[in-house]
Amino acid sequence: MPRRIFKKFAFKRHVIAKQWFMTPFRHLLNDHRLWGIRRRWVVPAFAVGLFIAFMPFPGHTLAAALAALALRVNIPIAAVSTWVSNPATMFPMYYLAYRLGSALLGWELQPFAFEMSWDWVTHTFVNIWQPMLLGSVILGATAAISGYITLDILWRLSLADYKARKRSRRQDKNSG
Repeated sequence: MPRRIFKKFAFKRHVIAKQWFMTPFRHLLNDHRLWGIRRRWVVPAFAVGLFIAFMPFPGHTLAAALAALALRVNIPIAAVSTWVSNPATMFPMYYLAYRLGSALLGWELQPFAFEMSWDWVTHTFVNIWQPMLLGSVILGATAAISGYITLDILWRLSLADYKARKRSRRQDKNSG
């Protein structure tokens, strides 16, 4: 089941490679691991995307694609899995990261009102970046590990179910 789900959204590397903006990267895109829908390339890519989604910097999708390229895992899955961080989830994620980082560092909580503006970055973020980054790394690692384990288990269960159904059909066909 997971393979069928991911296959629906899979990119074809020859289509991507023909795009004008991919010219400098064409030689890198021939590796089948970067596009293949196999458990050993999709599950780690999902975990990479989840980890990067928790990092407090812009350009998650690009960062995940570059990390997937470096780690030789599925690029589209890594890029898409970063979308758990979106405008609706960003504030709770970063606030929780800040609180966790402050608690671990033993820092007192400062007033925290997240807004996407340059003024917030220059006045508020410069004072809270250390606990926020620590919390983001810990939450990102936790999300990546739990996402890896969960997707791997689901994939294996789906494969076992598929093989059992196939075995059952074969037995029914042979006995009937």
